Amino acid sequence: MKKVAVILAGSGYLDGSEIREAVGVLWALSSHPVEVECFAPDVNQFDVIDHLTGRTLGERRNVLTESARIARGKISPLSTLTPAYFDAIIIPGGFGAAKNLCTFAYEGSNGSVNTTLASILNAMHTSGKPIGAACIAPAILALNFQHTVLELTVGATSDAFAEIQKLGHKHFVTKPNEIHIDKTNHIVTTPAYMYDDAPLHEIFEGIRRMVAAVLSF
Repeated sequence: MKKVAVILAGSGYLDGSEIREAVGVLWALSSHPVEVECFAPDVNQFDVIDHLTGRTLGERRNVLTESARIARGKISPLSTLTPAYFDAIIIPGGFGAAKNLCTFAYEGSNGSVNTTLASILNAMHTSGKPIGAACIAPAILALNFQHTVLELTVGATSDAFAEIQKLGHKHFVTKPNEIHIDKTNHIVTTPAYMYDDAPLHEIFEGIRRMVAAVLSF
């Protein structure tokens, strides 16, 4: 039975993992005979956003603690993830992926990846193990693998699309219910809520297809 690690970045699309995308990933994985474990870095969020008003709040929240809301408490610090024990990694999107797992949200193509996550991704890639990423999470891969040309999608033309191309990667335009498979690097991406107005069933379909493709490697 394959073991899959899901990397979360908080709870809420403006400052953490996009909850619907995270649930979609866990839902899709539940239809396969796999073991799933959730992980998140034990660090403070970059910021905390009031999701009703969009205002930045003057408080601190821990990424691991907030991610536990989605994982129903069954989650471990990212530092305890041993790549050798897992067959695949999947990262949902949300602004937290670009703020708390890397600095893409405010540094773009000049950003960097959380050092623990970078080490994990490098180990997985070196071993030829597949990586899935939704929404803005492909930007993490773009930053991490700057010396490898990846094939990625974050949907249609956007600032994120442009920054990813600056890093030398190939971007493919896809719809919310579509995926792109980088067969060489064993990476599968889907745009999800990079399309803000996409209906939920299309988001879930893209995620379902992404998960299935990841598990097919």
